[in-house]
Amino acid sequence: MAELNGKPVTLDDLQSLALTNYGHFTTMRMEDGTIRGLSLHLDRLVRDCRIVFGVELDRDRTLHYIRKAAEGVTGVAGIRVTVFDPALDLTRPSAAKDPHILVNLRPAGALTPPPLTAKTFTFTRDNAEVKHVGLHPQLKLRRDAQLAGFDDAVFAEPDGRVSEGATWNLGFVDQQGTVVWPDAPVLPGTTMLLLQSLDAPKQITAPVRPADIPAMAAAFATNASIGVRTVSALDDVRFPQDHPVLAALRDAYTGIPGEGL
Repeated sequence: MAELNGKPVTLDDLQSLALTNYGHFTTMRMEDGTIRGLSLHLDRLVRDCRIVFGVELDRDRTLHYIRKAAEGVTGVAGIRVTVFDPALDLTRPSAAKDPHILVNLRPAGALTPPPLTAKTFTFTRDNAEVKHVGLHPQLKLRRDAQLAGFDDAVFAEPDGRVSEGATWNLGFVDQQGTVVWPDAPVLPGTTMLLLQSLDAPKQITAPVRPADIPAMAAAFATNASIGVRTVSALDDVRFPQDHPVLAALRDAYTGIPGEGL
């Protein structure tokens, strides 16, 4: 199901998005009419709209469209909200000042999928702080990782600092049980922000380089779709599939109450 500005979307409506691939989005997990971190998702949409289109997104109108699309939906569902301007001209993107709100509903998978393996690539996302729709580079590296026998890609800066996964934030647990978030250009993920708001376990943000990784006790991926997912291997470094800190993070995350639509 998809609606654009509260109305059923048409092929013509989507033509600009398909042909120009210019816009931004957020993806949420709805459970029985509540969304964990809903306010953070709305904050992201408003913030990114200023960066991408230079205009102020109407927060209340956006929430109204999300509510309308989700009306009557029970159980668990994935919701993606994409902001784009159907009138965008490839030759004059600076004239795109009327962002529309596309809301898609889709089935949602398990909150904690099986552990994943990842391969590291030197790469920095354009506008790393924005969750924009330009996914080709990330998906190309995800494909390369899968062709090399891994599940996904992890990025590292040219100076060697590890940053994030293809569509998720990356975290580590050191030998003292402290959660270590990489200090590098990354998307401020809503799940990561919610986890960072917890009183326990202890958490820090620090540079993580390849030489540091073998000394880590565990690694994990986070986003709104997967919660806290174990990373069981990063390149040739193996991590345990079960670690008490990861279990504590999962329990604490699922204990964060969702915000009602």
